[in-house]
Amino acid sequence: MPFFRAKSSKRQIMFVKWHFLVLGAIPMIPAYPSGAAYKGGFEWDSTKYLIAFGDSYTYVQGTDGLQNYSFIGDLQNFAYDPHTLLTDKIVQNQTATAEGGSNWVEYLTGCGLEEGLTSPFDCDQQLWDFAFAGSDISVEYTPLHHNFTVSLVNQVKQFNTYAQPVLKKTVDQSHALVAIWIGINDIGDSSKYDVDFPTFYNELMNTLFSSVQTIYSQGYRSYLFMNLPPLDRRPGNLGSADPSPNATQITWYNDALAQHASAFHDRYADTNVMLFDAHSELSYILDNPGEFGIVNITNFCAGYDQPDIAWNYQAYGCPTPLDTYFWYNSGHMTSHVHEILAGAVERKLEEWSD
Repeated sequence: MPFFRAKSSKRQIMFVKWHFLVLGAIPMIPAYPSGAAYKGGFEWDSTKYLIAFGDSYTYVQGTDGLQNYSFIGDLQNFAYDPHTLLTDKIVQNQTATAEGGSNWVEYLTGCGLEEGLTSPFDCDQQLWDFAFAGSDISVEYTPLHHNFTVSLVNQVKQFNTYAQPVLKKTVDQSHALVAIWIGINDIGDSSKYDVDFPTFYNELMNTLFSSVQTIYSQGYRSYLFMNLPPLDRRPGNLGSADPSPNATQITWYNDALAQHASAFHDRYADTNVMLFDAHSELSYILDNPGEFGIVNITNFCAGYDQPDIAWNYQAYGCPTPLDTYFWYNSGHMTSHVHEILAGAVERKLEEWSD
């Protein structure tokens, strides 16, 4: 039985309010925890558009994107015209995400799940994904991974300059949700800095939410933030006396994100701001893998990127298929884990809709 539930076709008018995830504030969802929230008038079933920003955990391949990095454009090809955006299609194949298959935003929206090409316009819930693989928040704090990498700050700048003037003609912002999952590269790239990390992460959040403010100025009022996963439990960190990043750093980063998400709503009271506790959700899966058909949480299949890995996994020394692994490679989770995560996110969005 699949872990991901089919999306409801029910559409209602969204009334935006603040929801903030507070662990332990109210009873958890049965089976495994994904946090709790103050309830209000958010309606997930009325959401028709997901606008996504982030890094490789969120990016999807586009026909007009940089191969293995983006849906559209890169730093060397920053500008694009309306025709390029409107005819761009989501690619679905083994190399179209960093997970070897669909990722959480594709599962969450149901957009781009089928093998081949999908226009966002053909989806009941359109996915417009501006995340860029390898992205950090800003070069102000960490260097680009490549000279073509689009940081989060530049993703938003690119969106505001080239995408929003086009999408505003078709996207009803009152039915749009902006999803942001960023920080995985930031915390890794800076883990050995000689800084006071709580202060440093607070500065990162100042820059992040300055960019979010510009999205707000475009008329978007509903936001979903994802906090950092348990990166200290990646295969390369297991057994290390000095994991990079360590659990304390991850907690500090997630605390900074929570504080700034709350402050953003305090400043803009007409927003709906949701923070999903991906850290607790993914930690639960790692602690209880059997519930999800996962048998390996400590390493990954060495042949993960081979074209015949789906059926010929044993030839690469892997005793079980990829979807029985938590980790796809040293830094990314499998598509199966993304499917589980998306199901948990959707349940939470539905709970916040009550």
